[in-house]
Amino acid sequence: MQKLSRTDLYSLEDYAASRAEFRARVMAHKKHRRVDLGEHLSLFFEDRLTMHYQVQEMLRAERIFEPEGIQEELDAYNPLIPDGCNLKATMMLQYEEIGERRAALAQLLDIEHSIWLKVGEHESVTPVCDEDLERSTDTKTSSVHFLRFELTPAMVASLKDGERLALGVDHPRYQHTQNPVA
Repeated sequence: MQKLSRTDLYSLEDYAASRAEFRARVMAHKKHRRVDLGEHLSLFFEDRLTMHYQVQEMLRAERIFEPEGIQEELDAYNPLIPDGCNLKATMMLQYEEIGERRAALAQLLDIEHSIWLKVGEHESVTPVCDEDLERSTDTKTSSVHFLRFELTPAMVASLKDGERLALGVDHPRYQHTQNPVA
């Protein structure tokens, strides 16, 4: 997929005027890009539209309008757009209770490395995790991780031919399989 450039973005004024419509379109789009793996783990598969929205929201929230600041946001979010040979996802661990979340994050060290994706009958793929920075410590994992699943040309061809994905997590303290994913 093509990366975002400054010419793709709305000015702050234009975004304010079109935000409700754009947000509604993106939220409808994102519903079909979420895969829940059990009760507490979700993968949000990113693409150019989801990252466009993310950049626009950051520019709005931070009131960024200088070219250097805009470029910093593009540089931060463009790496999350798949390039045709991979799938990229934001992984979120979600627990409503703060105490439960703290305990779970302490028990789920390296869970991001336990995620797998399988295209049809091809071998499963584990992700490259958190390329931008380390998100875990020796005592707990982060509630958010960024994953990149590298696919072989045969896997890409199978997906284009309509083959379905299976996804799962095989962590000693958290297992779940979603098979197949639409």
